[in-house]
Amino acid sequence: MTQKTMIQAITDGLAAELATDDKVMVFGEDVGKNGGVFRATEGLQAKFGEDQVFDTPLAESGIGGLAIGLALQGFRPVPEIQFFGFILETMDSIGGQMSRMRYRMGNTRQMPITIRAPFGGGVHTPEMHSDNFEGLITQFPGMRVVVPSNPKDAKGLLISSIKSDDPVLFLEHMKLYRSFREEVPDEAYEIPLDQAAIARSGKDVTIVTYGAMVRESLKAAAELAEKQIDVEVIDLRTISPLDVQTIIDSVIKTGRVVVVQEAQRQAGVGNQVISEISQRAILNLQAPIGFVAAPDTPFPFGQAESLWLPNAQDIVEKVQATVNF
Repeated sequence: MTQKTMIQAITDGLAAELATDDKVMVFGEDVGKNGGVFRATEGLQAKFGEDQVFDTPLAESGIGGLAIGLALQGFRPVPEIQFFGFILETMDSIGGQMSRMRYRMGNTRQMPITIRAPFGGGVHTPEMHSDNFEGLITQFPGMRVVVPSNPKDAKGLLISSIKSDDPVLFLEHMKLYRSFREEVPDEAYEIPLDQAAIARSGKDVTIVTYGAMVRESLKAAAELAEKQIDVEVIDLRTISPLDVQTIIDSVIKTGRVVVVQEAQRQAGVGNQVISEISQRAILNLQAPIGFVAAPDTPFPFGQAESLWLPNAQDIVEKVQATVNF
């Protein structure tokens, strides 16, 4: 076990799969010699060669098409979209091709593609770099969307994603890349996809969240504990498909729930979570479902991020209102 940042854990996960399977190919803009804009692939080309780790032109649509072609030929592509805001250039590849290829081909072909992309606010990026477009991709049946919230999960979930025979969008929140360290096993390991984690156990109210909002929710839970409110925090980890059973079990236990996301209210997967709870456990609720999200506006310029992004205090206030309903 070694103390590692999330970016180091991701590099370790990539290295583990490149070493294990020569069909794994990592490619994207500047991922080779430069090691990527965030250095997630630093040193990988030198270690594994240009056949497995290589640069592409600045053309996201080409990256998506290349991934599909390689997957059809038996490779395991791990393309990087340099910033998630540029995913719009790959939407035909994702929604029109890779998400439905297994069905289209009568289950004779697989799409073992893992698309990596940094996203999220709080780091003052230019426009189109921080956008929370994850909800768009969850609308395509056949695509998995995975969002780790910590280094240990990041490595294990990434390895599981690369080993998966289905296409995965693996989202890495930029604010989490180097903001903290935790113990990460040095050896390769897998964390199952499609399974949420209980980041904190509690009995009074459930918070359902993902990505950077897991840490904000845990901060809020610590503050609420001093006010004698015991919060359970669920880290979704995979946001499509949702681990509905873990959510419902927690809601039945606590009787109250607050859904938290960084994305705008109309975006993300918060409304899907609310819908599932309403359909399956509404009679177990003692209060209306709370929802903490960003305003329904375009992602703001860096100077306004702190006013726009949800934070721990927003979560504290919403939980208190839910408990005191």
